[in-house]
Amino acid sequence: MKSNTIFVSEEVQAAVRENRPVVALESTIFTHGLPRPRNLEVALEAEASLRAAGVTPATIGVYNGVPTVGLTTEQITELSQVDNMDKVSLRDLPVVSALGVHGGTTVAATAFLAHHAGVKVFSTGGLGGVHHGASETFDESADMTTLAQVPIVVISAGVKSILDVAATLERFETLNIPVIGYGTTKYPGFYVSDSGFRVNYAVQTTDEAAKIINARDDLGLPQSVLLANPKTSSSPRKSSRTSWPAPGAKPRPRASAATPAPHSCSTSSNATPRAAAWKSTLTFTAETWNSAASSLLR
Repeated sequence: MKSNTIFVSEEVQAAVRENRPVVALESTIFTHGLPRPRNLEVALEAEASLRAAGVTPATIGVYNGVPTVGLTTEQITELSQVDNMDKVSLRDLPVVSALGVHGGTTVAATAFLAHHAGVKVFSTGGLGGVHHGASETFDESADMTTLAQVPIVVISAGVKSILDVAATLERFETLNIPVIGYGTTKYPGFYVSDSGFRVNYAVQTTDEAAKIINARDDLGLPQSVLLANPKTSSSPRKSSRTSWPAPGAKPRPRASAATPAPHSCSTSSNATPRAAAWKSTLTFTAETWNSAASSLLR
């Protein structure tokens, strides 16, 4: 599929057309998030882990001004080695396209492009959200407003640990974005399996998750479904029980909740936990996606 501005690889097109499992991957993890050479290693390992599970990877980025769904290995390698590359959110897509430059796509831009290509599932490490002090700075990630308008499934290890998690969960509620825990109502915080905050709902199986996603589509709702998987979780649960909160319940912090210390996302000191959180989410996605595919790809 090739439009005036977006290119979708033949491999991704074929998988979507044949209703085979496809998972979108963002490029900022290897263009901005990890130091070299670990960035390229993680990017290629991510694709390999999905392929090993029978899932087609759709790594998304902007290559020479062309938003691309399904970057080649050569393109991924080149993007991983470019200095001072643009970090491309949804607002930036028309700019980098017009200027013909490379770009690493954020959650917002990746979700938009994945949906355009017919890819229903997007796996990432940590989502963007509300920053501490946002009541004064208005520093909120465009990931949230974009996910309120793009009907895909986003599997992640929660939001980035530097964020105001309580405010982010409240913002998700305001934007009508459902946040579902996998096997737990403890909301993960990227590096950690429990951020100290809880979400309203949890599912115990991939079939339950697929039912929620299909119900959203049947209702004609436009938003993403966020499936939060703690990085210590591994395989699908056998129980079919779903945990439901009391009517009107809201996410509330536990008394022991604390604000994690800020970190720099591009330094080698945090590369190991950052990569580990992302790879854990990808492993979970690869293990569970085929289980849910028959219910979701209808």
